Amino acid sequence: MSTTSTSKAPEDPPTVEASSQPAAQLPGESPQPKRVLFISALAFGQLGLFIALFAPIMIGMSVKAGELAQSDTELTTIVGNVLGYGAIGAFLGNSIFGRLSDRSRSRFGMRRPYMISGVAIMVVAFFLIAVASNVWMLAAAWFVAQFGANAAYGPFTATLADQLPEKQYARVSAVLGIMQNIAIFLATWISSLLSTNTLAMFMAPALVGALAIVMYALVLPDKVQRHGEPEPFRLGVLLRTFWVNPIKHPDFGFAWLSRLFVITANMLFVTFRFPYVMNRLDVPRADVPGIVSQGVLWYTISLIISGFAAGWLSDRLGRRKVFVFASSAIFAIGTYLLLHIDTVEQFYLVEALIGVGYGIYMAIDLALVLQILPNPEDRGKDLGVFNIANALPSSFAPFIGAGLLTVATTAGAPNYDLLLTTAALAALAGACAILPIKKVR
Repeated sequence: MSTTSTSKAPEDPPTVEASSQPAAQLPGESPQPKRVLFISALAFGQLGLFIALFAPIMIGMSVKAGELAQSDTELTTIVGNVLGYGAIGAFLGNSIFGRLSDRSRSRFGMRRPYMISGVAIMVVAFFLIAVASNVWMLAAAWFVAQFGANAAYGPFTATLADQLPEKQYARVSAVLGIMQNIAIFLATWISSLLSTNTLAMFMAPALVGALAIVMYALVLPDKVQRHGEPEPFRLGVLLRTFWVNPIKHPDFGFAWLSRLFVITANMLFVTFRFPYVMNRLDVPRADVPGIVSQGVLWYTISLIISGFAAGWLSDRLGRRKVFVFASSAIFAIGTYLLLHIDTVEQFYLVEALIGVGYGIYMAIDLALVLQILPNPEDRGKDLGVFNIANALPSSFAPFIGAGLLTVATTAGAPNYDLLLTTAALAALAGACAILPIKKVR
């Protein structure tokens, strides 16, 4: 690492340099608009990493659990518990390494070392998942995989604030949202295609995710902080960073609660989609990956179309609450309808309906939140608090779902009636939580 020139006056502000060819802006200077290459690499990074993370959730973990389980009930218990432990790793990795990258003084950049190291850990952990011979090894490996992937993803998302001017926030965020939902479909398709080869089923998505992040890291004009000492890293400071007083800011609190309920409903469905198809639709086990993949395709198509349409209409009308309420209600209805279907064709129709509801919700809810952030100068911190409502359900919903499925039924089968009714009520609660918000129409 080079030293600064002695001719510079002591009172001069510290400079921030880039670790690659494009020059990074000085402190206080607005970032320059990013071109197609950068945005394409960013979008591919999002797509690849979410393919890696969703492939086990959608199909891979259920297939692996089936190799270890002795019954259908044990399979759902393994899936719920393993995914729940992994979500804890995701929350820790994202929170800790996002903050550590802010403090980094590496000559390779603030974010790049964590991004590359994180996906390297993820790839090794995915191999251990594929060869796991017992549930404890499977759970530990998935925890490490999620921890590593999110050690990369925390710094990855921080680069948006580093690199993008405000006038590109909405457009780039929309692209990333689309990539995330396309990743769900591609993850399902890849896992379905490779479901007969456990090693390939886990390693192919992991390598795609690692390649995508490394490619973005190479394109990224990452900043290098060369001056000053970072503030001491204390747990108390970290915890206070991720807190907004819901009594002082009730609109934000209600929006946070709505997101918590809706994401919980979604995770209760998504986590157990594979065993639901296998147990409730009475199809051969070998056909389940293909049916799940086709269902996710209809879900994704309707989600993208409804999201774009709702976003355009919401901006035209200047209204948010009615869209968020209606979308949560649609999601609740679709989830409840899963209790009353008995054919694959009906499953596809309900998947499309759920996609409509979730697409509208994801398109409008963030726009609503951006209008009620407590402090315009702390938007990044406040959005970090809001994102906790995304992370928490990933941690506890699989545990709750696994417990609900084990509640006794007359036939001794997994209790999907209780699971899906709970998911529908959670989505409906998310709809109702929007109503008290006052600052947004």
